[in-house]
Amino acid sequence: MAGRIRPGTTYRGTATHYDAGTGDGACLYGPSDDRMTAAMNHTDYESSKACGAYVRVRAASGASVTVRITNECPLPCAPGQLDLSAQAFAELAAPSLGRIQVTWSLLSPSTSDTVSIRYKTGSSRWWCAIQVIGHRNPVARLEVRTGGGWHRLPRTDYNYFLSDQGSRCGGAIRITDIYGEALVLNGIALRPDAVQPTRVQFAQH
Repeated sequence: MAGRIRPGTTYRGTATHYDAGTGDGACLYGPSDDRMTAAMNHTDYESSKACGAYVRVRAASGASVTVRITNECPLPCAPGQLDLSAQAFAELAAPSLGRIQVTWSLLSPSTSDTVSIRYKTGSSRWWCAIQVIGHRNPVARLEVRTGGGWHRLPRTDYNYFLSDQGSRCGGAIRITDIYGEALVLNGIALRPDAVQPTRVQFAQH
């Protein structure tokens, strides 16, 4: 169920760095104090499928750093390229180098955090967009329960799953990671722009 970024695969490319500012980015997670983040190149970002993924980045020197994907590095960022926060790049090499060769791979990290859900501003029972936050593994699918069963929502390039026909907005939600594990979330209120924690998390791989 993975997209271009697959478990057990090592990717090669370049690492650059940028000022991550408040820690927000194209994934629209919002400001964060965590600066161990990166922007994925446009190709591997794959219309937000890479959002929230953890990757371990290694330099030729042997230094490594784990970052979470929170942003997109637009073209001409090449496939395999990661634009690291300045703080993350500094863990690998002197920032003055500007660009280094790296390898990187998907990581399923240890964490005590649980998954959270956020409805986009403007969501109602007639239209809603749903975001998954704090997931250990990349999310492959989000479904909402309808009278006919589970209905899969398309993912937007701004990292929300969209129900433009009001398909059970505010009801049960099922999220599935790239390893095929499904979590059913009940009792999530339809409160726009509120981060609502759950008690569940995907298994570590």
